[in-house]
Amino acid sequence: MGTAQSDLAANRSGVHPQPGARRTRKTARASGLFLLLVVLLGAGCTSLRQWYRQGFRVGPDYATPPAPVAQEWIDYSDSGIINAPGDYRRWWQVFQDPLLDQLIDQASRQNLTLRTAGMRILEARARLNIARGNLWPQLQQAFGGFERFNLSQSSANVLAVPDFDSWDVGFNASWELDFWGRFRRAIEAESALLDASIEDYDDVLVLLQAEVARAYIQYRVFQQRLVVARQNVQLQQRTLEIADVQFRNGKVTELDVAQARENLAATRALIPALESGKRQAANALCVLLGIPPQDLTELLGEGPIPRAPRQVVVGVPAELLRRRPDVRRAERLAAAQSAAIGLAEAEFYPHIAINGFLGYNARDLDDLFRSQSFFGSIGPSFRWNILNYGRLLNSVRAEEARFYQRVLEYQQTVLEAAREVEDAIVAFLKEQERLEQLTVSAAQAQRAVEIATIQYRRGTVNFQPVVYMQQILAGRQDQLVQSQGNVALQLVAVYKALGGGWQTRLPGHVPPEAQRLPQAPAEPADEPKKALAPPVLPQEKTDEPVAERIVPRDLGQCL
Repeated sequence: MGTAQSDLAANRSGVHPQPGARRTRKTARASGLFLLLVVLLGAGCTSLRQWYRQGFRVGPDYATPPAPVAQEWIDYSDSGIINAPGDYRRWWQVFQDPLLDQLIDQASRQNLTLRTAGMRILEARARLNIARGNLWPQLQQAFGGFERFNLSQSSANVLAVPDFDSWDVGFNASWELDFWGRFRRAIEAESALLDASIEDYDDVLVLLQAEVARAYIQYRVFQQRLVVARQNVQLQQRTLEIADVQFRNGKVTELDVAQARENLAATRALIPALESGKRQAANALCVLLGIPPQDLTELLGEGPIPRAPRQVVVGVPAELLRRRPDVRRAERLAAAQSAAIGLAEAEFYPHIAINGFLGYNARDLDDLFRSQSFFGSIGPSFRWNILNYGRLLNSVRAEEARFYQRVLEYQQTVLEAAREVEDAIVAFLKEQERLEQLTVSAAQAQRAVEIATIQYRRGTVNFQPVVYMQQILAGRQDQLVQSQGNVALQLVAVYKALGGGWQTRLPGHVPPEAQRLPQAPAEPADEPKKALAPPVLPQEKTDEPVAERIVPRDLGQCL
């Protein structure tokens, strides 16, 4: 006879069970519940102790994967490298170019790609709130309706009232308890994805700032290359006139005139390509600013190539893990995938829920809300996926494989980040050495042209050295201008690789003990630069910056 039947028989006979027997039955029930938990947890991949320590959640708890990071940069001992923490918030100010500062600030407010990344943050935040809402009753519905019934008079068991109305109204709810942490793991995943979307915004911001600086520097480089090309055209035009005079006086043959004209035409042929490159750099700048391509000649005016300082603050490689947005994004994606393993493992266990509904039903509307019209029910239920033929187990294995993919992608991102910094550092240092040699080469080429021209006028040399040295001069001066731009571009690449610039969205953020970045040497005051006018772009009528409207103000609290 079962325990319940024994109790019932004892009650009927007036004999009550002893207290010890009651405790024994309670202990048996508790033991049975404990054994049920052991059996249920044994069906999955999480032990009972692990389930308890993890706050009643199945699946693994996430820990940041190890990352391969070097101790020092390869060129850490170079005099151009400063191995100390730096304030990279507005790294472009090292060029001391107010116009560049305005361009980057304007692009940060209006760039459409950046605003799209901001919208992705809002989407991720909404998905996180949806996941949080699943902790509470998942189904909450109010219902109501009216039906008019007309029954057949020819069928069997005809009701006394063949025609009647039916009114009903009520509410039902279903609450699946988060017994195995399935919904909490979903919140973990969505929270990590929100973090990843914030890091994606920061990564877009870093790339945007670097691309604006690159486009602006390239524009100035093309400007200076055009200046150099036109100066060489004027020089070669004067040389052609000298050769023509010498030919008319019978001192030289027509060969000298032909060589001078060929050299002049070849130099003039460079100008259209340079003008095209200048226009394309301006068009790229317009798109980065979020405006249609337009002529920026008057807007940008004339100006020198931004000068880079001799030194750069790079810190240590380990700082990339917390500074580079793409590295942090890869780590957050791994965290989200770790939570997905718990989601898949929760399918091993029964879904325990409490279901209920209540309402009123009546034939007449006047009787709908009377007490005798009330109906309802409440009670627990469970749903358990069994006989799944290994599908659930393989689903967990698939999520685990995806997690290991994310971990490897994170580690690869760290390696690529370190490589980008090393590439940019060595390019910056070696381009400075190249610039020094090109400066000497260009100066000597100009001196050689002057000497060859004087000797040609005196008739001590033929025209060939003059043409040759003018070609060398034009090439060396063009290379010199490009190298000046490359030094600035490589410094931009260094700060982009270091992950600097996104900190501008965190007002007042300065890393502890951060060193001020070296500044470029002061330029001699020539003509004052023209201030950047607002672009022709429709703006919303609000005083709030675009970036603040797209990206919530409390983004800094989400990191």
